Amino acid sequence: MKNQIKRLLYLITSLLFATFSLFGQEVIALYPEGQVPFAKNNAEPPKLTVFKPEKNLARGTAVIVCSGGSYGGRANRVEGIPACKKLMEAGITAFLLDYRLPKVEAMDHKEIVPLTDAQRAIQYVRENAKKYKIDPSRLGMMGFSAGGHLVSTVGTHFEKSELYNPKGTSLRTDFMVLVYPVISFADSLTHKISRMNLIGPELTNDNILKYSNELQVTEQTPPTYLTSGMDDKTVDVKNSLYFAAALRQKYVPVELFLYEKGRHGYGVNNNQAKVQWIDDCIEWIKKERYKK
Repeated sequence: MKNQIKRLLYLITSLLFATFSLFGQEVIALYPEGQVPFAKNNAEPPKLTVFKPEKNLARGTAVIVCSGGSYGGRANRVEGIPACKKLMEAGITAFLLDYRLPKVEAMDHKEIVPLTDAQRAIQYVRENAKKYKIDPSRLGMMGFSAGGHLVSTVGTHFEKSELYNPKGTSLRTDFMVLVYPVISFADSLTHKISRMNLIGPELTNDNILKYSNELQVTEQTPPTYLTSGMDDKTVDVKNSLYFAAALRQKYVPVELFLYEKGRHGYGVNNNQAKVQWIDDCIEWIKKERYKK
């Protein structure tokens, strides 16, 4: 009976993560079966969903997109999916990453699991660049809110990884787009729910400093596009301002697009503004300012 249940669960999982979803996007299991690092029983399977542009529009650039949700959920419907569609329409191949949410009951070392999944996404896309007709040196990441914290962690912690990487594939993204991001875990700046979900419940000074990414910027941190609302009551705009200042001190190119009014979670369309950051950002990406 147990074997039959296992076979049934495997069949259901296979159907859910088959090559094509109901909406025509390719869905990819992030890791081979049975090789998900740090996973315990019944852990959610991380995955990538591919949004391919029309052949005549494709530019060879790719972006991995991480929705926000305080490290307790993923706001794909209002953030990740609309962003992927906008990128796809502009000729940029988008990969929506369903990274695992840090939960003690589902994984070991929960604080490094989202980062490991994000690094695996970079590894997968780079190693399969020919399949998707993209340039592996033109791979960026976009993150919203806590997803922005994850992406900024990728951009400041790429030299260390727990990921199995036998080919030595670069885990440094070529550019970052951070949308009303959580950056700092310092008491005066952080979004406390995101911090608690990732590194809590025991908050050590070492982990607070380690994941305060404004303190981790180096000359090798990727060029960055930042957008936030000056009146954001959920994630203080100072997260973006401090990160931009840190990047400039290391001579890392940075573009800052601020709204006078912009509620947290506006996604790709701030309905309190006429000019949308996503259009400006796409132009920034197309100009390839991130190239050395």
